[in-house]
Amino acid sequence: MDFQLNEDQREFRAVLRDFVDREIIPVARDWEQSGRYPTEIVTGMRDMGLFGITVPEEYGGLDLDPVSFALVFEEIARGWMGIAGILGSHSLACRMIAMRGTEEQKRRYLPDLATGARRTGIGLTEPDAGTDLQGIRTTARLEGDHYVVNGTKMWITNARHADPLPVLVKTDPSASPAHKGMSVLLVDAGSPGYEITKDIPKLGYKGTESCEIVLDDVRVPRENLLGGVEGKGMQHALSALEWGRVNIAARSVGIAQRAHDEALAYAGQRKAFGRPIGEFQAVQLQLATVATQLQAARLMAYFAADAVRRGRADGQTGMAKIFCSEVALQAAIDAMKVHGGYGYSTEYEVERLYRDAILMSIGEGTNDVLRTVVAKSLLRGETVVR
Repeated sequence: MDFQLNEDQREFRAVLRDFVDREIIPVARDWEQSGRYPTEIVTGMRDMGLFGITVPEEYGGLDLDPVSFALVFEEIARGWMGIAGILGSHSLACRMIAMRGTEEQKRRYLPDLATGARRTGIGLTEPDAGTDLQGIRTTARLEGDHYVVNGTKMWITNARHADPLPVLVKTDPSASPAHKGMSVLLVDAGSPGYEITKDIPKLGYKGTESCEIVLDDVRVPRENLLGGVEGKGMQHALSALEWGRVNIAARSVGIAQRAHDEALAYAGQRKAFGRPIGEFQAVQLQLATVATQLQAARLMAYFAADAVRRGRADGQTGMAKIFCSEVALQAAIDAMKVHGGYGYSTEYEVERLYRDAILMSIGEGTNDVLRTVVAKSLLRGETVVR
């Protein structure tokens, strides 16, 4: 069993790490605090081809393997988790189109999405439907050769830049079970009736917008029905969320890595009672715990990513997302403790890591819900631990 990255993956990680160290880390704290949109960083990611990481090569993308996909989000989140969000929603939507779209939809959208000339996101969550996607209320009524869409979507990343935005709708609200009446429509930017009504204020996850979108009699051409067949929307969404859990697990590892780095550096610099605080056993215990949990989380994230490469991996990705997100939060808290009072100051990085880490246990399915997903996978025999 080989626990090492292959040569291509190591070289790719080195390129990513250099980009993060040069272009993200020096500006992240100031830009996050001022609310500045990271336009220059987005341009850098476009130049590196990162908007095409889940787009097949035939459409101009990189088509990364799942472990390399995880490396992208680990490294970028190490610099600024909010930036990883810009790529996250885009990459999942690209994969959804690549795997589920018609050939015409792939040719129309994927080449520009791969270069970042177009960007996208995913319109799933609603004011009354988050984890329970079958509870969405957005409807799409077919009138001739167009669907007429009405509803509200919440927490939409890349809302102002998405073209198209895949939107989960009910094409048959009377279907039972509800998922049989759900579909995904590719809503083009600038469609009349498509309105961004507000930016949602957030504790963390800044650098990218999270918006409420209202769709009021938005007319969507019938050929924009993802895959060309109604009733497959839930399947489309869930297939993307499997990669999404790898994304969140990897982001969590990036946050934990940065917490470790900041705590270790501070422990060597800060002095108390005439010596570096890293010489005190209490601080050493915290440093060792963070490092141990970080290493375990990284291995679990990579294992889950490799399981995705080998086939369906609901159980493994669920376990990785749960474990890694909880490690990230605890690492951030422990790093704040090592910093003492300065850990509570916005002049240091660790308070931002704490604010960003909290979201990791919520995004792509809350950890409590994912525990039930893992348990059901175990009971069905699809996930085996031995």
